[in-house]
Amino acid sequence: MDWFSQSHLFELARRGKRLTNILLVIPISFLTIMFFGQLGGIPVFIIMAILYGPPTGTEPPWYFPSPLLSGFWAAAILVSSFFLMYVIIGLWVILFEKRPFWTLGYERKNALKKYLRGFLLGMMVFSAAVGILAAFHFVGFENSDPSQRGFAALGGVLFILIGWIVQGGAEELVARGWILPVVGARYRPWIGLVVSALCFSAWHGLNAHLSVIAVINLALFGIFAALYAMREGSLWGISALHSAWNWVQGNFFGFAVSGSSFGGGTLIDLVEKGPDWMTGGLFGPEGGLAVTLVLVVGIGIILFWKSKPAT
Repeated sequence: MDWFSQSHLFELARRGKRLTNILLVIPISFLTIMFFGQLGGIPVFIIMAILYGPPTGTEPPWYFPSPLLSGFWAAAILVSSFFLMYVIIGLWVILFEKRPFWTLGYERKNALKKYLRGFLLGMMVFSAAVGILAAFHFVGFENSDPSQRGFAALGGVLFILIGWIVQGGAEELVARGWILPVVGARYRPWIGLVVSALCFSAWHGLNAHLSVIAVINLALFGIFAALYAMREGSLWGISALHSAWNWVQGNFFGFAVSGSSFGGGTLIDLVEKGPDWMTGGLFGPEGGLAVTLVLVVGIGIILFWKSKPAT
């Protein structure tokens, strides 16, 4: 598997004057994701508190009867919270590693094709997990507010997609655009894969309703995403897949996304009806074995698919 040992992502990482030591990579990634990156959301929270009063203590922290308004503010929070991650990692590779920002996996060739393909795959992969749950009658339609779902929620669902695009891309930038190729190029490809997957899982360690299966699935998604990015040699596809996965999960099917709800309405509002070990319970399907199965199959397909990697 030349695409694994000689992924184009590693070649891009080596275009700089230096590769960051793993002893710096891990703490920088945690500070970027769990601290500095989240500071960007503070101005939006302040503006919302001024306009609507203090947070209600619920999730999401403010309730809006209009999905459009809810989706707008949810997108604003996601964009402001995660955009700073692009800035921090971008400055690091430019000033310390001495290479252009686009070497993080953002080459222009076939960028749109890769992004659209990844987005479609993200929708399909998560929908496959929902299909497994439906086959065992572990999901059903929730009797929720009609104004928050279906066509009435379409504006909010589309607005929050902007936020998911920024959020998914930011986490992929740090995990698969930076950690994976830098560690993989400096040490071994498999070390880059393992470190990036473990870091990705650990970043979600403080999420609400976290379970053992959820932690395993987060690590499996990290492996799946790393293999996808390595085989494609780009960050466009996996960024789109990650964003589509979260958007479809939270605003198409109406589940919690990694233990959290973000507002914006939902097109189809489903509710888990089976055991938590299968459905994920309050964490969302990412905490259940249906997603485990889909990710394991996805990893196998990437590893053993015989056709040449698409470009």
